[in-house]
This record gives sequence, structure tokens and C-alpha cells, in this order.
Amino acid sequence: MPDSNPIKIEFIHKITGIIEGNLSNENFGVSELANEIGMSRSNLLRKIKKATNLSASQFIRQIRLKNAMEMLKENDITVSEVSYEVGFGSTSYFVKCFHDHYGYPPGEVAKRALDESDANSVDQLADDPIPEQNKIVRFWEELKRRKVGKVIIIYASVTFILLQLLSVLIEPLYLPQWTMTFVIVLLAIGFPIAVLFSWIFDITPSGIQVTQSLDMEGNVNQGRTNPKKSILFTVIIGVLLVIVAVLVYPKIVDNKNQAELNPELEKSIAVLPFKNDSDDPRNIYITNGLMESILTNLQNIKDLSVISRTSVEKFRTDPKTIPEISKELNVNYFVEGSGQKIDDNILLNIQLIDATTDKHLWAEQYKRDAKDIFELQQEVAIKIANEIQAIITPEEAERIDKIPTNNLVAYDYFLKGLDQFYKGSREGLEEAIPYFEKAIEHDNKFSRAYADIAISYYYLDAMQADKQNSDLINDYADKALLYDSKSPQGLIAKGLYYMNTAENEMAAPYLEKALQYNPNSAMVIRTLSEFYTSYVPNTEKYLEYALKGIQLDIAAHDSTTTSYIYLHVSNAFIQSGFIDEASVYINRSLSYNPENLFSEYVKAYILYAKNRDLDQTKELLINAYNKDVTRLDILQEVGKICYYMRDYESAYQYYNKFLTAKKEYKLDIYKGEDAKIAVVLEKVGKTSEAENLFKAYLEYAENDKSIYKELSLAMYYSYTGDTQKALEHLKLFSQQDNYHYWTMIFVNIDPLVDNLKELPEFQQLMEDIEKKFWKNHERIKVSLEEKKLL
Repeated sequence: MPDSNPIKIEFIHKITGIIEGNLSNENFGVSELANEIGMSRSNLLRKIKKATNLSASQFIRQIRLKNAMEMLKENDITVSEVSYEVGFGSTSYFVKCFHDHYGYPPGEVAKRALDESDANSVDQLADDPIPEQNKIVRFWEELKRRKVGKVIIIYASVTFILLQLLSVLIEPLYLPQWTMTFVIVLLAIGFPIAVLFSWIFDITPSGIQVTQSLDMEGNVNQGRTNPKKSILFTVIIGVLLVIVAVLVYPKIVDNKNQAELNPELEKSIAVLPFKNDSDDPRNIYITNGLMESILTNLQNIKDLSVISRTSVEKFRTDPKTIPEISKELNVNYFVEGSGQKIDDNILLNIQLIDATTDKHLWAEQYKRDAKDIFELQQEVAIKIANEIQAIITPEEAERIDKIPTNNLVAYDYFLKGLDQFYKGSREGLEEAIPYFEKAIEHDNKFSRAYADIAISYYYLDAMQADKQNSDLINDYADKALLYDSKSPQGLIAKGLYYMNTAENEMAAPYLEKALQYNPNSAMVIRTLSEFYTSYVPNTEKYLEYALKGIQLDIAAHDSTTTSYIYLHVSNAFIQSGFIDEASVYINRSLSYNPENLFSEYVKAYILYAKNRDLDQTKELLINAYNKDVTRLDILQEVGKICYYMRDYESAYQYYNKFLTAKKEYKLDIYKGEDAKIAVVLEKVGKTSEAENLFKAYLEYAENDKSIYKELSLAMYYSYTGDTQKALEHLKLFSQQDNYHYWTMIFVNIDPLVDNLKELPEFQQLMEDIEKKFWKNHERIKVSLEEKKLL
């Protein structure tokens, strides 16, 4: 209902008159309107929004299009001439906006005006309503005569009972989860067929017959029913039903299988690389900066799933279509854009695309002063989110509205540094840091610039054995948080500092808080996945972040890197007891890189989890090791399997090679395996060497800060014969959560616990550990399903 407030009406008339007075000026926009009416830009935006529920730019465009419609109706004028007259510099863009607004192109205006005139004439010849009413009554009587209503009631009742029964029997009968969907589809298909059948046929004592029609007086026609036609019609309906079922069934199963591997994200979006409209290719950093800022603003919104910048970067030069990219990235929406900076103006063209239909949902042209660049980035992000009905919390809106710096020179240096940072190379990092430092020179409270320097130094250190930049990382991270305590990048930087200095427990809260403030950051999710597998083991979090990572970042990499990402997902799945899912992803990993020996030996263990065949596992590991005899990780795995098989002589052959290499290359690796190696050495008569390894293992276990400390000590005291201590430590371990699936599989067959195996206390504790694991497994499964990760 239009607003009847006289003041608002007068305001709308006034700004409408100003816009129409500048109709042919394509550069007349919000800033110019604000100057004409003598009002600040922000005040004008709020007032137009309140009066019309439109943004200022939408209102201006609507006035232009309304005038265009009047011109096209009343004057003999071409579309391109109208486009120019109403201030559109591009005819094609005018045609698109006109079609979006009115639902048809401007070229059809004249024809539609004639059609509307004809329709008005025809409307005057409408039939008298009374005969139509008689037709409705007669049709209702015919429905009752043919017993269609009874069929509908019976069909609905049977459908309800069948679905209730099926929901109860799915689990006891181990029916697949798509069974319910399949039955619902069949029942939906069957409903119109049942109604049609009840209209045409009648069940009589003589069998199924075609229902007799009525003559004009309402009497039943006495013509004979053709039984051949009845049978033929029935056969046709049956065949159609079978054909539909055959076509629908594979699709349901295929969709279910696809969903299991790659869950659909309802509000998933990718911001494709923006095009540089400038003649100077060096200005690409400006359009990249616009893209990055809009992407970052969208990443703040938890209700969205936003694909990482690195995942879309390859499509800058890849000529794939939107549907092809959508299939690869598994997203429903795309943002495309192009822009440039001319003097003190930013020009930006942006559009939102529905990936499923390849149709444009929204498009806009912006021309803003450079000083309004942050407002522009915020406005675009909010517009996109609103268009796809994403929920923006007040806290998220506050983060989106936050301006990183008030100094445009500092921001320009920052964008140049960011462009180098995202090259992902050591050289890029080294070139990025001076630009970030220049940004800080112009704004010494620029939090994001401090954070990105710290992160750059962390990755420079990560490539070196000797950590040289720890103090710099800490200093810049602290300054980032000093000027913005809620900066996701500052929190990431501080977490990376603690990882750099091996103070792992201190890193967790910073990384988790960074994800809270930027829930779609692929960098944070990737870091957390690595953190919870290598730094602070936690199988549940490892799996959750590994799955989130492939949703946001899987397309960013070449086939070799992709293979390792899928390896991590498979490893995360098997650690939490998801054997089938682990099998799927390890096969994916090997399909991307058949030479990935990590994946090959993980697959050997996944197969062992399925069939518990140590001989097969040993054979597969030996095959992997023979492909690269320098692989010490696989070498010790072969020795371990021989150890579990009590084949100590064979185990010694492999372990001896492993120990020799460790000593030669001065490696401090696999300290958790020292007890197993010590047992083997003792069994083959190497007593003194075994004692030294046992001592080293005890020291390692006592200083272990992971959840496996008590289990390691239980294994040690079991082998040394201190049964009581062993059981005490095992009991303490049983109180832990999120331990590996391998714990249940291998502890029971480990020679280190031979002294405990027959004890009822040990058996009860292992039973408790296993029950707790599977209970936790089910909880993780439900949690992942609720988060649409499984």
C-alpha cells in the first residue's frame, strides 16, 4: 500500500522531478542527486529507502525505465534512441534492465499495447455467469457420480498408512535411506493416475468397465462399452507408470550417492575473478582488491557458504561456462564483476547469477568517488546476501560495516601487497611485506596490514627448518589485535605464532575465534584441519574441518595437491570409524594421483579395517615400499605389521633399516613407535639396544601432551610386568574422547599388552573404550549430518 504521508509524497515528487530533469545525463547518480537536493549522500540514501523501500540507485533506474516505457508507447522512436534519452550509455544494458523490470524487451512494447487493447474489447463480450455456474454444479455432480472423491480419500488414507509403516520399518529391515523418497515419488506419480482411472473406469460385478457418459439431459448413454479399449487403456497406464519409475529410480539413487560425496549447499556462492576494464594491466590490483573485499564481506556471513579466492582464481583464464564451473565448485550462485579506477572515480559493474539456470538475478552499475570505495563494497555484499535471502546477524553486519582504514593511500599500498600475497610463492610473500609496511607508514593503526605481515612471515618460516621470524610474527600479530581485537586475520596471525613456537594449546582459542568471526575463511579451516591432526590430535574436529575445507577450497589446486586433500579427508574419516566413506575418498585421492604412496598405504589400512587380514596388509605395504625404498614412513609400517604378526625376524629386517637411516640422517621421528621396535630388538637378542629404546619411550610417554599419554604409559608398564600401573593408566585413557579408530583395532593384538589380555579388568576396559568410541561415532555422524557435511 503506498505511503500517504504528504511530506514523503512531496519528497518523492521533488526527487522524481530532479531525476527527470537530468534524464539524459548517464552520469547523474546518487551523489549528483544529493548535491541537487542539498542533502548528504547518507541522509538521502536513508530517506529514499524509508519512503520507497528501494535503494537510491534502484529508484533512479526505476524513474529512467518508467520514462522509457512512456516514450516507447507514445513515440515512433528506436530502442537505442530511447536508451540514450533516459541516460543509459549501453543499449544492451538498457535492454537487460528493461526486461528485468517489465518482464519483456523494449522492442515488444508497441505490440503488447495493441494486444492489451484487443483484450479489453474481448472482455466486453464475456458470457453470462449463470450458465458458467450451471457448468460448475454439473461438473461437481459428475465427480460424485464417478466416485472420484471416494478414490481421493482412500488413496490419501492408504498413502498416510504406508508412509507411517515405512518410516518404522526402514531401520529394522536395513532399507537404504532413499527408499522413503522413492516411495513418495511413486505415490505422487500414482495420484493423478488413480484420479484419472476413477473418472474413466467403474468397478462393477462384471469387472472393470468404462464409466458411461451422460447425454445433454443428464441421462446415462446406453452405448456398449468396448472391452478392448478398457484393457488397452489400462495397459497403457501401467506401462507409463513403469517407464516413469525406471526413469526416476536411477536419478534418486544417483542424487543420493552424489549428495553423500558432495553435499549440496543451499546458499553456496563463488565470487569469480573480476575483470580489469582499465587499459593499464598494472591496475589489475584495484579490481582484485574490489573482489577481495566483497568476498571477505560475504565470508563474514555464517548463513552463506563462500568458496575461497584460490578456488576461483583459475577461472580467470579458463573459458568454462557457468554451469560447468558450478558443477566443479558445487555452488548455486556466482558473482561476476568488472571495474576500473579513472582519476578519483571507481567504476564497477557487478551481477549475481543463478548457477542452476545461468540466469542473471541482479545486475548493477556503480560510479563512486574513490573515497566511497568501502561503502560501495559493503553495499554490494549486503545486496547480494539479501538477493539470495541470507540471514545477516547484527554482529555480522557490524563486521561488514567496519572500515579497514580511512587513508586511501595506505589502502592502495595494502591492495598492492595483497595482490603479491595471493600469488602463493615465497617471492610473492617477500614482495608483499614492503607494500604492507608502506601501508602502515601512512596509517599506523591499520590492523589488517599488521596481520598480513605476521602471516607472511609465518609462511616464510614454514618453508625453513630454522624458525627465524618468531619475534616478528608475534610483534605484528599483537599490533593487529591492539587496533582491532576482533580482526580474523589478527587472530589467525596470533594462532600461527603459537604454532610456530610449538605452544600448540595456546593457538587453539585464537584459531577458533578467527573462524567465529570469519566462518567461510578457507585459510582458517585449512589451518584448523592441520592443527587437529598434527598439533593437537582430535578426530572429530579433524574430520569436520577437513570436510569444510573440501567444500570451500578443493578446486584451488592441481591434481597432485587435490590427491593429498582427499587423502586427508579419507584419513579423517577412518580415524572416526567411517570405513565406507574413507574408502570412497582414498579411491578419489588415488584417481587424481595414482603415484601418491601416502594414499596407497592408508588404503592398505582401510582394507584391514574392513577384513582384518594382516597378510594382505603386509603385501600391500611391501608393494608400496618397493616403489620408493627411500620412504622411511612406509618402511616402519611394514616392520610394524610384521611385529603384530609376531614375525619378529622379518620385523627386525625392516626396523633395522629404519633405525640405521634415523641414525645416519639424525632424524627424530616416530618416537611413539620405540616400544614396538624395542620388543623386536629384545626378541632377536639385541637386549642393550632394546633397553635404551624402552627408556627413550618412557621419557617420550611421560612428556606426551596428547590424549594418548595414558595409553602409551599403559603399554609400557604392561610389558615391564607392572600390571597394576598398566591398568590404572589404561583406565585414565578410557576417560578420554576422540581417540583413533586404530586404538581398538590394534591394541588388542599388540604384543606389548600380552601380560594383560587374559585379565577381566583389561577386557572390561577395552570393551568400555570400544563402546565409548562407537557412541561418539554416532554423535559425530549426527553432528556432521546436521551441518550438511555428511
